[in-house]
Amino acid sequence: MNEIQRAKTILKILDKTYPRIRVPLKSRNVFTLLISVLLSAQCTDINVNNVTKNIYPKYHRPEHFVRLGRKKIERLIKKIGIFRVKAKSIYNLSKILINEYGGKVPRTFEELERLPGVGHKTASVVMSQGFGFPAFAIDTHIHRLAQRWGLTNGKNVTQTEKDLKKLFPKKNWNKLHLQIIYYGREYCKARDCYGLTCKICTTCYPNRKKPVKTLKA
Repeated sequence: MNEIQRAKTILKILDKTYPRIRVPLKSRNVFTLLISVLLSAQCTDINVNNVTKNIYPKYHRPEHFVRLGRKKIERLIKKIGIFRVKAKSIYNLSKILINEYGGKVPRTFEELERLPGVGHKTASVVMSQGFGFPAFAIDTHIHRLAQRWGLTNGKNVTQTEKDLKKLFPKKNWNKLHLQIIYYGREYCKARDCYGLTCKICTTCYPNRKKPVKTLKA
């Protein structure tokens, strides 16, 4: 089975396993989606949702966070990892959105990635989940799974993103990003499957005997 055949097999398994998929991060609008994705760095989606459920009913626009100021933002998100760094990014990007974009979240990768605390992965999630633009957000978990499933030998998330975009139809990218995340959490865990037990691994590699070692992003 070559990588093109593996990609088709994986897509069928994921579509059957997750015919409908929900966005794991709770948000009220595109701006709060941006904030949630920023907060999710080095933090679980559950933790982010637990924190933001007490924030977004009252604070959900850039103007709200500018009026709050950095210190108050810190207090609101203090249960989240590296909260001081994230509070600074939230405050500064909120000011930029007001001053340069009329309080709206920009709709291009280039503009999003110029915002404080916003990298390519965060921009990809906002573009796909916020604006419906075809994007394939790759994090360290998807990078690991793509290696385990024989879809890439990339040493970093940039190469993995290029490889996956070549293998999968553009129309599937947005949904596929979430399907892979959910499948990895449920069936192909880093310290459980090891490339030997889940349906994708056993279907693509029926003769595999040894645990797969993957390269960190």
